[in-house]
Amino acid sequence: MREFSRPKVVVSRCLEFDHCRYNGEIVSSPVVVKLKKYVDFLPVCPEVEIGLGVPRNPVRIVLNKGGHRLVQPLSGKDVTENMKAFCSSFLDSVEGADGFILKFRSPSCGFKDVKVYQSAAGQGVVEKTSGYFGGAVLKRYPFLPVEDEGRLRNARIKEHFLTKLFTFAAFRKVKSEGGMKDLISFHTQNKFLLMAYNQAELRKLGEIAANRGGKPFKELISNYEEHLYSAFSRAPVYTSTIDVLMHSLGYFSDQLSNREKTLFFDWVQKYREGKASLCPAINTIKLWIVRFESDYLMHQTFFEPYPEDLMEINPVESHLREDLWI
Repeated sequence: MREFSRPKVVVSRCLEFDHCRYNGEIVSSPVVVKLKKYVDFLPVCPEVEIGLGVPRNPVRIVLNKGGHRLVQPLSGKDVTENMKAFCSSFLDSVEGADGFILKFRSPSCGFKDVKVYQSAAGQGVVEKTSGYFGGAVLKRYPFLPVEDEGRLRNARIKEHFLTKLFTFAAFRKVKSEGGMKDLISFHTQNKFLLMAYNQAELRKLGEIAANRGGKPFKELISNYEEHLYSAFSRAPVYTSTIDVLMHSLGYFSDQLSNREKTLFFDWVQKYREGKASLCPAINTIKLWIVRFESDYLMHQTFFEPYPEDLMEINPVESHLREDLWI
């Protein structure tokens, strides 16, 4: 079982932390509940922080002279500048955040699909955008994992989010506390995971970690960080994941019977066709890792990118679905 660094996650305070929604309610989120055991949360409610209180009249984003304003229709207040000032000061104060979990479609916290109204009084929705705080987060940290509690109900989105979150937390520890030896260890343990995510960036990261030019650690780690973020900017495609599975098989192929390999190939083919999840093929490899005592594969994060307790058990989850990151 792997030891994991504890990620630092900024979370909307109404998600399982406080009754601070506009109507005084708290919002349930099974993901947040489970994560409390494994991450250090930094709860925040931008609307409360700018003095709107609980309960409060709702705010909304409206069109105004071609731009957006954040207003409270029932009171007539325009709180745009207050919200912008808070977003800036809060994000300036946050150090070492590894990710964000924000309130779905909130005019303050939502990071996408937030309704924009024609006017404060009208009901007509003219477009969708990011909330003020959510938008500020995306602008400040375009490379970090950012999701809302609604999208995290989807197993594939959650898997990508958690993989990035725990990988970046481990890297942050290397950057802040480690040296060249720690960077090489990090790169070695994440090779298969990087192979699944982005093989071009894996090659670049390997060249950086090799440090043939003898660069100082501070310069090297910044360069590595840039390409690491690029590698995880998109979820892996299923063909790359299959490449990793086949590469893993090569470590003990000569020690397996034809029947064992045929069973494994059948699971890979079912995954390729969207008839099975990745779990059977990966679990087969994990059994062989233990059976043949492959220390190198045992330390590959690909096989346990985040705590096992957070993993979905869904035998029919497949890669054949729409792009969830548009």
